[in-house]
Amino acid sequence: EVQLVESGGGMVQDGGSLRLSCAASGFIFNNYDMSWVRQAPGKGPEWVSSVDIHGGSTYYADSVKGRFTISRDNAKNTLNLQMNSLESEDTALYYCARLRGRFGIQTHFPPVLNEYDYWGQGTQVTVSS
Repeated sequence: EVQLVESGGGMVQDGGSLRLSCAASGFIFNNYDMSWVRQAPGKGPEWVSSVDIHGGSTYYADSVKGRFTISRDNAKNTLNLQMNSLESEDTALYYCARLRGRFGIQTHFPPVLNEYDYWGQGTQVTVSS
């Protein structure tokens, strides 16, 4: 059974940092590109970042570029998101999601919702100003 379990969310002040992690199980982790997607209250899902199977190619939404860093540890089946210089606009539920295909090659850039096949339960990030 495929499982994605996020952790690391919380409440921070404007300008603070958080590190999110996603523990993956039930599949061969290094066979899949992975993404972080967030959903703010009253808004639709927003793609945040993706990483290729090796961790060597990373992609970011303009809204987080330069502040967030995605990484993966294939030995530990873990996906991470280091978030620095957080802003109130970053407040959202953050999801770890598995892509069906290779980012930008077999998916759109950024991926559309039906190009993900598994999602975690989400971890809440709240940034107070």
